[in-house]
Amino acid sequence: MIKNVILDVGNVLVDYCWEKHLASFGFPADIAERVAKATALSEDWEEYDRGVLTDAEVLNRFIENDPGVEKEIRMYVENLSGVIEVYPYAEEWIRAMKAKGLHVYILSNYGSKCYHDCGSKMDFTKLVDGAVFSWREKVIKPDDAIYQLILRRYQLAAGECVFFDDRKVNVEGARRNGILGIVFENYEQAKQELAVLLG
Repeated sequence: MIKNVILDVGNVLVDYCWEKHLASFGFPADIAERVAKATALSEDWEEYDRGVLTDAEVLNRFIENDPGVEKEIRMYVENLSGVIEVYPYAEEWIRAMKAKGLHVYILSNYGSKCYHDCGSKMDFTKLVDGAVFSWREKVIKPDDAIYQLILRRYQLAAGECVFFDDRKVNVEGARRNGILGIVFENYEQAKQELAVLLG
């Protein structure tokens, strides 16, 4: 019996639109591509989410990836509030699930700077019963440790939880830890799959 719904944030509750944020600076196409490869498309971006390096250390890694666009990298990373836009259904969905007696939690790979720059947009975090953000815990999905952490912290039985994430690898991580995992494709699909589970 499902009692708990665990939600990813990016591309589930918010549109992770880093490309749109980058485009807002009006850089020439070749420069924008270099900035993207040095930042959002680099492996170093995960270090934001992991939270083991300072913001300055991560920024320096980005610059080391392509020193020729240092100025543009600094401009892009200075304020990351533009990298998300909250989906119109986010609060409504959480409220609807809670109205059915479900407990709702967040489990998200999220960097500290992104969180602080975007936090004012994410009012839905006030509605949930608990949240685990990777930068605070120094571990990211799909590491088993982060799934075990949310279960332990909120005293959840894995078999009573369903987890929605847009990335298959993260869903597989949840399943590995006994949590029912569903790949999030869109709001309607997720609502329907949850309704079937709840009978």
